[in-house]
Amino acid sequence: MKDKFFKLFKTKKPIIAMVHFPALPGTPLYDSKLGIDYILESAEKDLIALQNAGVDAVMFGNENDRPYEFNVNTATTSTMAYVIGSLKNKINVPFGVNVLWDPLSTIALAASTGAHFVREIFTGTYASDMGLWSPDAGKAIRYKESLKCEDLLLFYNISAEFAYSLDRRSVAERAKSTVFSSIPDAILVSGQITGEPADLKDLKQTKDFLPDIPVLANTGVKIENVDKTLSIADGVVIGSSLKINGDTWNPVDPVRASDFMNKVKKIR
Repeated sequence: MKDKFFKLFKTKKPIIAMVHFPALPGTPLYDSKLGIDYILESAEKDLIALQNAGVDAVMFGNENDRPYEFNVNTATTSTMAYVIGSLKNKINVPFGVNVLWDPLSTIALAASTGAHFVREIFTGTYASDMGLWSPDAGKAIRYKESLKCEDLLLFYNISAEFAYSLDRRSVAERAKSTVFSSIPDAILVSGQITGEPADLKDLKQTKDFLPDIPVLANTGVKIENVDKTLSIADGVVIGSSLKINGDTWNPVDPVRASDFMNKVKKIR
């Protein structure tokens, strides 16, 4: 598992940066006056800014499609596929996709765009802002196999955001059990909501439990804490802190992104 992960990213401690789409058609915040051309333009600007800053990979996500769903509108996936396909010749790093919070749609999007990895909540049972959350990892993995996505890496977010796990085992215990019972290529540890850091104790215990599986910090990584985070984690997923004023809903700030990557390069 570790070999596949590092073969893809070609570096230790990879930085995976988010390209957050504006709200997509069929969602409450979608701006029909700006339309799909605006979504494409926004995604392209963020992609170029992140790649110029030197990130190791990008991940496309529908963060603005609030309130989130467990079974997303078909227009969500098709629009994401259209945008990623339009940008494909400008993507020069490995890329992943995440359709919040629908594992089957995420895998379908990966299959249609040639994504290298996906991030999702595949396991667990949660009381969440969206209601009872109980994904089916077995169904998702069988769907992946049916689409012949043999090389697609699955990143399991083990501590769901916007939710409270009904499984009272520790994060590390749940992660260890998931590795035994499922087929993750990496485990992600998150904070409570987007932009909030994962508990470093949870991160360390998870890594101690799983020395042979990549363990990444999934939320709340900033220039101020990246050194401590990378002293434990095998990499990070980062979004909010690379935006203008560190605001999740703003465009990527090229200066913040470059400063962050300069610090990472010194750490590595």
